[in-house]
Amino acid sequence: MNSSLRNDEQHAVQCHQRWMKLRNRKQEAPNYQIEWADQQCGMCQYWIPLTGALGTDYGACSNSASPFDASVRFEHDGCDEFVDAGEWVTP
Repeated sequence: MNSSLRNDEQHAVQCHQRWMKLRNRKQEAPNYQIEWADQQCGMCQYWIPLTGALGTDYGACSNSASPFDASVRFEHDGCDEFVDAGEWVTP
């Protein structure tokens, strides 16, 4: 992989556009539950933020109980296996 992609803004924007379609909890969906706002991936103890341009919005899930274990998730997404980290997890 070309190491220059790590901080390439155009590449990050293209990834963001593709990956937003893969969200589990879409805030614009009619079935979105208000309590999910406090259970976002970026606040989970199993959240590992990415580095580079994508690190501000994306990270990997490392919760073996989650269906999203080992996958890249949007920081404002979430799942039923959320475990509160007590603060927003940042790189």
